[in-house]
Amino acid sequence: MWQFIVRLILRNRISILVIIGLLTVFMAYKGSGIKMTYEMARMLPKNDSINVEYEKFKEQFGQDGSVIFVAIQDPDLYTLKHFTDWYELSNSVNDIYGVEEVVSTARLYNLQRNDEKKKFDFKPIVNKKPESQAQVDSIKNIVYGLPLYSGRLFNPETNVSMMMITLDKEVLNSKKRIALISNIKDHIDEYGKKYDIDIKYSGLPYIRTVTSKVIQDELLYFVLLSLFITSVLLLILFRSVRAVAFSMLVVVIAVIWVLGTIVLFGYKITILTGILPPLLIVIGVENSIFLLNKYLSEYRDHGNKARALSRMISRIGNANLLTNATTATGFAAFIITSNSLLVEFGIIASINILVTYLLSLILLPILFSLFPSPKKKHLKHLEKSTISKIIDRITIIVLTKRKLVYAITIVLFIGGIMGVTQLKTTGNIVDDISKKSKLYKDLIFLESNFKGVMPLEITVDTKKKNGILSLSTIKKLDQLQDTLALYPEFSPPVSVVEVIKAAKQAFYRGNTKMYQLPNSQEKNFILSYVPDIESNNKSVLNSFVNDDLSKTRITVQMANIGTNDVERILADLKPKVNSIFPPDRYDVQLTGTSVVFLKGTNYLVKNLFSSLLLAIIVITALMAIIFSSFRMILISLIPNIIPQVLTAGMMGYFGISIKPSTILIFSIALGISVDNTIHFLSRYRLHLKHTNWKIKESILAALHETSYSMIYSALVLFFGFFIFTLSSLGGTEALGYLVSFTL
Repeated sequence: MWQFIVRLILRNRISILVIIGLLTVFMAYKGSGIKMTYEMARMLPKNDSINVEYEKFKEQFGQDGSVIFVAIQDPDLYTLKHFTDWYELSNSVNDIYGVEEVVSTARLYNLQRNDEKKKFDFKPIVNKKPESQAQVDSIKNIVYGLPLYSGRLFNPETNVSMMMITLDKEVLNSKKRIALISNIKDHIDEYGKKYDIDIKYSGLPYIRTVTSKVIQDELLYFVLLSLFITSVLLLILFRSVRAVAFSMLVVVIAVIWVLGTIVLFGYKITILTGILPPLLIVIGVENSIFLLNKYLSEYRDHGNKARALSRMISRIGNANLLTNATTATGFAAFIITSNSLLVEFGIIASINILVTYLLSLILLPILFSLFPSPKKKHLKHLEKSTISKIIDRITIIVLTKRKLVYAITIVLFIGGIMGVTQLKTTGNIVDDISKKSKLYKDLIFLESNFKGVMPLEITVDTKKKNGILSLSTIKKLDQLQDTLALYPEFSPPVSVVEVIKAAKQAFYRGNTKMYQLPNSQEKNFILSYVPDIESNNKSVLNSFVNDDLSKTRITVQMANIGTNDVERILADLKPKVNSIFPPDRYDVQLTGTSVVFLKGTNYLVKNLFSSLLLAIIVITALMAIIFSSFRMILISLIPNIIPQVLTAGMMGYFGISIKPSTILIFSIALGISVDNTIHFLSRYRLHLKHTNWKIKESILAALHETSYSMIYSALVLFFGFFIFTLSSLGGTEALGYLVSFTL
């Protein structure tokens, strides 16, 4: 079969080049229309009960996690100059297209008792720009006299004030979001520059937008960096501009094809598919190294260019097919996770790994056939060089130091197992933010002043029309809020209870001591003042209750804690909730982005373990097909499983948790690292036949034949993956460190 492939490639060179050229132009055209994804990845299946409950919540109360939190620490905020600028800024941001509402200390609403209409007027505290310091002082007194906003919108102890910007969900989930966030930030940054204030930004919309922009920027950055580093390494190793140019041409075409494939499948660039172009450059260069070394070593041995090209295709093409199949298998294993992010990544990666293999197998022999034969200087790296000295040293170790090798390996393996026992499983919503970034520091600042910005929602269904207006239900809601206050990870909750307390305070002319629940005599009288509550035109309450007033929500902002902590808190909270709201009379659900993420992470980690197990099984099956020997399968897996254990052990020792962004590393590393094993054992098996089954001679011959390519590919893979450590995204950075270490 391989002789047929050799003839097909070398006899139809021009036709093949034209076909690949036309297909590349088509893929470039399709790839030019590639788009970023701006929606949060769905980690749970659509029919999962947690996901179903969350979708119901969004249908009734709207999108949670659509608020940008902007914080300033300005001791002079309530001076005339600062406050008037803050007022104008709040209103100008509110006028930006895509912004639904802005709430700040300069743009607040309050209930005012209107005895003539027997209603509360819902009016802005600041209805026009202040013109004197006395007016600003009066505004400050009113704002600081409203417990509803204290600890939620401002922290009086630290002089930190917050602006909460609610975004239109349609704009939020489209490419317009980047321009919208940029526009908002430009407006607010002007205020910061004017008064030399470090503006703090956070909230899921902002975090997701910044992350999307980083992915977009890093895609080009890592592609160019991968091309540069692999080019330099190839030039150092092969000392041939032609070899570098041809290899780079192959991987550039591969990058164009992967972008085109993403569009053809109807996918978008995500945090995972964004790393595929530089990843394929590294894998493509690894293919090229084995092909180039075979071509040059064959030409050195007999000086026949045609025969060298023929053996380059047949002998390395076969081994490369197996290595790329195992690599593709490592990625394809993600398809079983049922997570759209990983499924897309698995499909695109596995397809394009095989495409990259075909491109290198076809293009490199054709291109070398069209140019003159290699010169003597191109073969020097195969003679006495640093690499050849290393190989000689490795040969001595293999022949004379086997017991030492076994001993060191066993010690390292036991150390790795001990490290594995210290592994923990966790993750948080903003896992991909680097702790060194301003984004992370701003998040911590907001947590220290307002407890957090991650949304947690609790819905209470009374199962009765107008059930929320029952005083007993209101008291139960207040009791639940007191329970939530016991958890330091939660911000002060916002619910219909706070509105009712604010209504009582307004009824008593703003007396702060009256910010409390009304008694049974006061309740109906005070609630009758709430505008149009009888007609279900809920106005003040519309964010907190459903249409027939049977269901309400309690909104809490939570610190950016790990899934283990979230699970602990929710498990501790659930029985307390049930004691307040008996399950036979009320239906209480804990939902929101935080809960969905928690369940999604646990679901995903479980599926990723399954995908890793599947990858091991399929790769083992491929080995069985290749070698038809249980002993050979065992030999092939040992040097690839040990590094996986050492990596997991290192994670345990350094406190790197098992989470979606780290567990996928094992499948990737296994699929790639097994390549060298396949190349070595393939040559070993071939030499066994030539040496009449003399094991020692076959091992040494296979070692000398494959060592150059194995060391070259190891160097390229190491540096190719290590560049990801420069990423400002935590998951991508971890990928760089851990895969490099494993390889």
